[in-house]
Amino acid sequence: MTRGGARKPADEPERRCIATGEVQPKAGLIRFVVGPDDRIVPDLLGKLPGRGIWVTAERTALETAVRKRLFARAAKRAVTLPEDLVDQVEAGLVRRVVEALSLARKAGQAVAGYEKVKGWLDGGEAAVLIQASDGSERGKTKLRPPRPEGAYIGCLTAREIGLAFGREHVIHGALAAGGLTERVVEDAAKLSGIRKKIGGGTP
Repeated sequence: MTRGGARKPADEPERRCIATGEVQPKAGLIRFVVGPDDRIVPDLLGKLPGRGIWVTAERTALETAVRKRLFARAAKRAVTLPEDLVDQVEAGLVRRVVEALSLARKAGQAVAGYEKVKGWLDGGEAAVLIQASDGSERGKTKLRPPRPEGAYIGCLTAREIGLAFGREHVIHGALAAGGLTERVVEDAAKLSGIRKKIGGGTP
């Protein structure tokens, strides 16, 4: 498994990061395109028209690309960068993770609350353990990610997880295996990188 628990298929397309120069699977990169007004736009869905410009899903890589004007070099023309580009990417990833987690809950593929999560972990139903970045460290250590290849998501705040479950805040959550879970894990891995501390961190 890759960072955050996302698996890398053998035939997964790879792209080169304009900031690091490294070639890696698309799952670990953020795609950008040049809009009609020559403005750089994050393409988190990967469906906007135009030639993709790829940056590793790490805050330092994005900041390097902005600081060194690498987007213009990659586009081979002058481009406009939003002042809050990195924040836009972070906010967009949070929305994607929360929305997918909410869909998983409605489909019966996600639960919240210590006892329910523990039950899923003990019963082998959980494929992913989710814990709030601002939750009590002592409380979080009582639960462990599922074995042998279970994923862990720790980049969301209790309020953000709560939004997905229709509550004010949630510390513990779990996901069963499935397509929605793969999407949550992949986007959460990117969000972890943007929030600096991989696997957790307070925004």
